Amino acid sequence: MAGKNRKGRKGSAPQDIRNSKVRRDYEVGDTYEAGIVLTGTEVKSIRAGKAQISDGFCRFEKGEFFIYGIHIDEYAFGNINNHVVRRERKLLLKKSELKKIERALEAGGKSAIPTRMYFKEALIKVEIGICTGKKLFDKREDLKKKAQMLDIDRTMKAFRVR
Repeated sequence: MAGKNRKGRKGSAPQDIRNSKVRRDYEVGDTYEAGIVLTGTEVKSIRAGKAQISDGFCRFEKGEFFIYGIHIDEYAFGNINNHVVRRERKLLLKKSELKKIERALEAGGKSAIPTRMYFKEALIKVEIGICTGKKLFDKREDLKKKAQMLDIDRTMKAFRVR
């Protein structure tokens, strides 16, 4: 029975694949959870953690919502039926959510950017954020706030030790 219990094994639970650039370069507004249409070798490659979504973006095309620019490595044990590494992949959302996203993108100045890819039970989901680009001075303000918080934490830690 030890073979059936996967919770105790190291590395059995796949980790989230996160977009590390999104919080630095964008202000993230609303987020939506979307399903994604994948092939079998893509799923196996994602389970192995061989995917990257940092260059990804989403766009409407003929009334359907697609994600572009994500990189899913070829499956190591795949054969001639292996998938294409970079291709557009269809996202699955409810009609009401699609309408909200389309309205937000048509208003201008916003982009749909994938923030993370994760497993929800056996399914792979993509979290899509409606983002507004940050200007250079916004990024500088964030760095200043981060530095101030680090200084505060250091001084608080020094007082706790005494």
